[in-house]
Amino acid sequence: MDSRFGGNDKHSMSEVKKTFPIKGMHCASCVRVTERALKKTPGVLDAVVNLATAKATVKYDADNCTPSQLVDSIAKTGYTLELEEKSEEVQSEEKQKELKALRNKVTVSLIIGALIFWGGFPGLMNYAPELLKNFWLQMILASIVQFWPGLTFYKATIPALKNRLANMDTLVAIGTTAAYIYSVAVTVFPQLIQGLGVEPMPYFDVATIVIGLILLGRYFEAKAKMGTSEAIKKLIGLQAKTARVLRDGKEMDISINEVVIGDVIRVRPGEKIPVDGIINDGESSVDESMITGESMPVDKAKGDSVVGSTINKSGTFTYKATKVGSETMLFQIIKLVQEAQGSKAPIQRVADLISSYFVPIVIMLAIATFVVWYVFGPNPAFLFALLNTVAVLIIACPCAMGLATPTAIMVGTGIGAAHGILIKDAESLETAHKVNTIIFDKTGTLTQGKPEVTDVILIPPWREKNPSGKREDPSFASLSQDDILRLAASIEKGSEHSLAESIVKAAEDKRLNLSKAEKFKAIAGHGVEGEVDNKQIYFGNRRLMDREKIEIQKQVGDDIERLENEGKTVMLLAVGQALGSSSLSLGVEDLSSGRMANEKQAELVGLIAVSDTVKNSAKAGVGAIRRLGIEAVMITGDNQRTAKAIADQVGIKRVLAQVLPDQKEAEVRKIQKEGKIVAMVGDGINDAPALAAADVGIAMGTGTDIAIEAADITLINKDLLSVSQTIKLSQKTMRTIKMNLFWAFGYNVILIPVAMGVLYPFSGILLNPIFASMAMALSSISVVTNSLRLKAVRLT
Repeated sequence: MDSRFGGNDKHSMSEVKKTFPIKGMHCASCVRVTERALKKTPGVLDAVVNLATAKATVKYDADNCTPSQLVDSIAKTGYTLELEEKSEEVQSEEKQKELKALRNKVTVSLIIGALIFWGGFPGLMNYAPELLKNFWLQMILASIVQFWPGLTFYKATIPALKNRLANMDTLVAIGTTAAYIYSVAVTVFPQLIQGLGVEPMPYFDVATIVIGLILLGRYFEAKAKMGTSEAIKKLIGLQAKTARVLRDGKEMDISINEVVIGDVIRVRPGEKIPVDGIINDGESSVDESMITGESMPVDKAKGDSVVGSTINKSGTFTYKATKVGSETMLFQIIKLVQEAQGSKAPIQRVADLISSYFVPIVIMLAIATFVVWYVFGPNPAFLFALLNTVAVLIIACPCAMGLATPTAIMVGTGIGAAHGILIKDAESLETAHKVNTIIFDKTGTLTQGKPEVTDVILIPPWREKNPSGKREDPSFASLSQDDILRLAASIEKGSEHSLAESIVKAAEDKRLNLSKAEKFKAIAGHGVEGEVDNKQIYFGNRRLMDREKIEIQKQVGDDIERLENEGKTVMLLAVGQALGSSSLSLGVEDLSSGRMANEKQAELVGLIAVSDTVKNSAKAGVGAIRRLGIEAVMITGDNQRTAKAIADQVGIKRVLAQVLPDQKEAEVRKIQKEGKIVAMVGDGINDAPALAAADVGIAMGTGTDIAIEAADITLINKDLLSVSQTIKLSQKTMRTIKMNLFWAFGYNVILIPVAMGVLYPFSGILLNPIFASMAMALSSISVVTNSLRLKAVRLT
């Protein structure tokens, strides 16, 4: 069974899934190192580390693993895992402090680097003060940068090397340390360097400016990444701060955190609704745009549900709190978006795999560069070898590869949330762009899900079989239309089907007195049966009549066909003698004709037609799907005629009719076997298996909790145009990810050979390590900026 549909495994009793912040990660290699360390921890079942959110989602067996063990595992790799995830406000404050500290380090590094560059670069040094030309002063200034701003790289590198691991910090630390140590040697032992045939000229500017530029890149990258999580911040900012509750007959304003389930809350015009609940007095219109993306206010009255954080527009009302704190819809949305942003798309796993080999390969290339230049390079060969090696180490950038996918996923899921599209994980967002067939459930998805009784038809006795025109059973000889409706409503009162609700409502509107149903039984895909007023009642579709061997007269069949061609669902009512009763007398003629040959002696006495209105957005939604080149399919338990009538209204060509609830999953799998990538859109409990079986399950936000749980994507705005918007969002996000990855890989493939000096024999061009660090910083910034461009995308 699919885990989304309640499946359990052997670990489920002690299995815990938790998200932990990780500090110190900067590149895809960091992700690979920390992820591997977590997965190797005894008791850990799975771990996913996300660079963009700087968080790890760990699934572990609580009987064999504790969070403190996870802290120890991460500490060994040179990073820090925090046990508690702080509030958004605290996190924001910490990020601002970190940015300020980083900015200070960048400023100091670049100013010192510029001063050393001025005093040490040939040509410029002629205009520099004598003090700046002093190598000893340059060494002191460079040491400040190397062991204060540069300490970041050592803190991550030393523990990693102890565990025979390498990451981007390792590359930067090795590269800058090599330049720094060489420069110190030049300063302290100039004669020794001169004896090697090399002019004793230090390169402190290389070490300091490279550190400054790399930290500058991280600073801009961190600022840009903060923009990718704006969706979460906006959602959190929607929450009301206080609530006006009625307690002990008095109104009082209390903190939102003090509201409990059952509190009665008063909301006045213009105020935010504090928590989720149900209106018990008053009426109003409510702006739900911040949750659903729909701009039109929704009218609310007694008995209607309201959602916390939405805005009351006009009237005053009181309502009873039903969900508070982390159980409210707003917090569930926030949790879902956070989980989606922290998950990994399949395409990202490929990038991570490549990145895991990237740093060791770069180190080997750097060694090869040094050897080749030292052996075959022109004089001073050692200097050429050193600078080119440093350039290779600095320019290699696994950062861009690590950020390519998660930044785009963060922005994409945030845009989805703003449009009322909740995406559970990155894999669903990636798969959606491949979908070429979308199956729509009819009831509650294409239609309003609120059917109404349109026709009640009394079937007269069969005159060709009974010339007297009287029913054989005197107990229902004078049935009227109201009797048909009353009997149907009495038996359906115990049913949970949406059609049953419409019939019961129609009877109640007519103020008919309903009787209690005995021996009630729901027959999936057929209807219901039971006893009402000591009569055996069968109420359902043709399949139920066939099953009970109840004949349908041709004239009645014509009525059924006419109603079904109008897109109505027709239910048949048969009444017979209650089991065990023997009061009904049968004529020999009737028995010989087989009219009442079934053992329960039931007779068809009436038809009830129910019509479910097609949603306003259904035709436009299906049209938008078809314009994307995707096949639209409708699935329903209705017969072919009724189903086709509805399908024609919305523009669907392929119809799967008379599908029993337990057959929907099989129909989905049947279409998948045709080689199709299938999305299923539904809202009911009986849709859940099909939603779980589809490549992408899309649940309507008006649906049941089980359907939403089984789905990959939830449309909380109830608008079917959101289905095509979901596909467009997936397409645009994947296009951005591919552009990011192309740039990230292309950058490394092109510039690493340049840094190694392959152009030198042809053009005399060598890449200065300073320019290498600038290029590396720009590569990461460009990837994040490209992801942020998604914010400007229009889904309509």
